[in-house]
Amino acid sequence: MSNKDLYQLLGIERGTSPDQIKKAYRTMANKYHPDKNPNNPEAEAKFKEVSNAYETLSDPQKKQMYDQFGSAGANMGGGQGAGGFGGGYNAQDFDFGGFGGIGDIFETFFNQGGNSQSRQSKKQRQQAMPGEDLEMSMRIKFEEAAFGVQKTIKLRRVVACEKCQATGAEPNSKVVRCQRCEGSGMIKEVKRTILGQIVTNRECDSCRGEGQIAEQVCQKCTGQKRHAKEETVKVAIPQGVDDGAVIRLRGKGNEGLQKGNEGALYIHLQVEPSSKFKRKDFDVLSEIELHILQVTLGDDIEVETIHGKEILTIPPGTQPEKVFRLKNKGVPKMNSGDIGDHLLTIKVYVPKKINKVERELYLKLVEEAGLKMKPGKSGLLW
Repeated sequence: MSNKDLYQLLGIERGTSPDQIKKAYRTMANKYHPDKNPNNPEAEAKFKEVSNAYETLSDPQKKQMYDQFGSAGANMGGGQGAGGFGGGYNAQDFDFGGFGGIGDIFETFFNQGGNSQSRQSKKQRQQAMPGEDLEMSMRIKFEEAAFGVQKTIKLRRVVACEKCQATGAEPNSKVVRCQRCEGSGMIKEVKRTILGQIVTNRECDSCRGEGQIAEQVCQKCTGQKRHAKEETVKVAIPQGVDDGAVIRLRGKGNEGLQKGNEGALYIHLQVEPSSKFKRKDFDVLSEIELHILQVTLGDDIEVETIHGKEILTIPPGTQPEKVFRLKNKGVPKMNSGDIGDHLLTIKVYVPKKINKVERELYLKLVEEAGLKMKPGKSGLLW
C-alpha cells in the first residue's frame, strides 16, 4: 500500500461519511480511468492509488485500523474491500464485460447493477422514437404581419418509407436476427491495458443496436426506414404577429420510428420594414409634414393608415411634434377583437425659399404681429 495519505488521495478529510467517501471515489476514478486517459501511465498509477484508497476507507474494519495505525494497520485488517476489490486491487482480477463504459461500471459496483447497456440499448431501439423538429425562416410584409396571411411553402422532411412500411427490408424480404451481434444489438470489445483486461460494449454497426437486420435492404430508404420527401405545406400566419414571432406546426417535422410521434416545424418570422409605417406593439406610427401655414391656420388633410386613407382635422395653431391618435387604425390583436391605434406625428415644413409676392405677404404678417425684426433678402425666388 502507498504511504500517501488515503484521505488526501480522495480529496476528503478524516471523519467524512461513507456516502461522501463513495462520492469522492467515483469522482476521482472517473477522472483517472484508463479509458479516459489512454497511454497515460501517470493516470493509470493514480487510478490504482485512488482505488486502493477506497478499498481501505470503504471497509469499516480496515478504515478503523488505518485511522489508528496508518498504512501498516490497514494491511492487518481482514475482510473484503468494496465491490469485490478485496485483498488489494489487481486489475487482472476483474472482467468488465457487459458494461457500456465507466459510468455503467460504477453503476454496477455501487447500485448492484441493473439492465446492461446491451439490453437497455436494444430496448430503447424497440421503443417508439419521436421524429426530429425542423426549423425555417420566413419573410413577410408589414401589412401581412398586421392582418395575417396564408403562405404556401416547399418543405423537405423525413417520412416513413412507404415501400417497406418502415421495416427497412424490401417487400417480401424477411427481417432476421443479426449474425454479427447475435441479436444483442451490441458488440463486445476487449482492451488490454497496463492494469489488465477491460471489456466494453458498443452498438453493433450492422444492425445499429436493433439486434435484427433485413435479409434484403429496401432500395428506396437503404434500410433506414425513412427517407426525405418534399411536400407543399400551407401556413396560416395569424393577424398581429410581429418580427421574431415563431409559428409552430405540429406534425410537420420528421416522422418518428416505431410509430413515434412526428416532430414539429418551427417557422421564425421576419417582418420586412415598411417605408411608411413603424410599429410599437399593436400601435402603428407614422409622420406627416405640413406647411407652416397649415398648422397656423388649420386644415383638413388626408392621411394614410394600414386600413386605408382617413381625413384628419388639423386645428389652427397646431404645434410641431403634436401627436394625433386615430383610434382602432392600428394592428389587430391576436385572438382578440381589439385593434391598436395609429399615432400620427406632425412635422412642420418651413420653406427654404420664397418668391417676391410671398415675401411681401410675410412682411405684412411681421408688421401685423408687431415683431421687431430685420428680414434678410437671401433665398428669394424671383
